[in-house]
Amino acid sequence: MTKAQKSQFIAFGFLSLIAMFTFVILLAILFYVLSRGLSMISLEFLLEHPRKMGSEGGIYPAIIGTVYLVATTLAIATPLGVGTAILMNEYLQDGPLKRTIRFATEALSGIPSIIFGLFGFAFFVILLKPITGGWSIISGALTGVTMILPVIIRASEEALKNVPNSLREGSLALGTTRWYTIKKIVLPIAFPGILTSLILSIGRVVGETAAFILTLGGTLLLPRNIFDGSRTLALHLYMVAMETGNMDVAFGTGAVLIFLVLFINFTTGFLLKRLVKKFS
Repeated sequence: MTKAQKSQFIAFGFLSLIAMFTFVILLAILFYVLSRGLSMISLEFLLEHPRKMGSEGGIYPAIIGTVYLVATTLAIATPLGVGTAILMNEYLQDGPLKRTIRFATEALSGIPSIIFGLFGFAFFVILLKPITGGWSIISGALTGVTMILPVIIRASEEALKNVPNSLREGSLALGTTRWYTIKKIVLPIAFPGILTSLILSIGRVVGETAAFILTLGGTLLLPRNIFDGSRTLALHLYMVAMETGNMDVAFGTGAVLIFLVLFINFTTGFLLKRLVKKFS
């Protein structure tokens, strides 16, 4: 074995060991949570309202609150994030404006979520209370938008950059407009990358607690619209564990949260394959 082959063998073994270690940690976490939480999951647990501050009963309002929050956040963040990425990659030349937007997105991506929560509480809950209703799903969703916008913008911009310029030039050479080229050529090719950024954003919204403690209100009541207060599954898990100490309900909520995230990821992956096949 030559020196180069020996180095290659050591590097491959070391990287394989790291990957295996990461995989084992993930499996250990999933096994521990599911082994303690699966016994709690039943139709009553999923469909009943919580009692005694969440220490008894079900988690139905938290499930509905999570769905409301994710849908509202993505409905606001997707056009803003993808639109900004298109503007930066397709229209703006390198200059102060583009550098400023990029700096702002990089700075926002490094801020702890509790800071977004404090901003959301001061701005959306207190200052805009006549519009948002104070502690409400829309206040939480707008706070969530500020958290996930950097992820959507940067990931979507990278996806747009990967589209070959020759395709744009060929389309424009045929006399089409820049917007027609973006709509018919660039976006369909960049779509998988853009969708990946949305999947990552969904995961952050579903699993976030710090920012939503200050903006959602944490009520146990079933939300009727986006101007009602609510709590997500992650927030319900945290509050039940910290305030009531009923770890059985907390682990049951955690197990449901894991299944919800897996369901969203598998469903999105399935839709991604169908859409890529359609566009291809």
